[in-house]
Amino acid sequence: MSETRLPTGAEPDPEHDGWYSWGEFPRGSFASRTGRLLFRPDGEGRAVCRMFPDETHLNMGGSIHGGAVMSFIDMSLFAGGRCAGMAEGHYVTLDCATRFLARGRIGVPLDAHVRLVRQTAGGLVFLAGECLQEGEACYDFTGTLKRIRPPADDDRPRR
Repeated sequence: MSETRLPTGAEPDPEHDGWYSWGEFPRGSFASRTGRLLFRPDGEGRAVCRMFPDETHLNMGGSIHGGAVMSFIDMSLFAGGRCAGMAEGHYVTLDCATRFLARGRIGVPLDAHVRLVRQTAGGLVFLAGECLQEGEACYDFTGTLKRIRPPADDDRPRR
């Protein structure tokens, strides 16, 4: 497995052999609400990302809240996209569509299987995948990312 296919700052996860993570997200950040995010390449053009849904991810009906799922999927587009071979760079999400196929459960790892569909010379990246729990599809998704220049240190708007 090539280290160059990992997202910047990725380290082997000390608690999960064969997986990588960024460690803990900054306390109070929105990303920290997802919990520990794991990722790994899974063959040419493919990757798997994992979250561990718990009580903080529940909706009123007792399953994983759709917002928690969609946040996890969005984060998986970036980490999984990079592990699947997406070029290095600073990206933003242009679109992300999610279909809810079955109720997600807490206490069971949720795995996003990410596939790099295409990347263009202009910086567009098209991805697709599905989220599984214990081998059963709960959600599927598509997403488009756009590589952009990182903002300069000044606060001027960028076009």
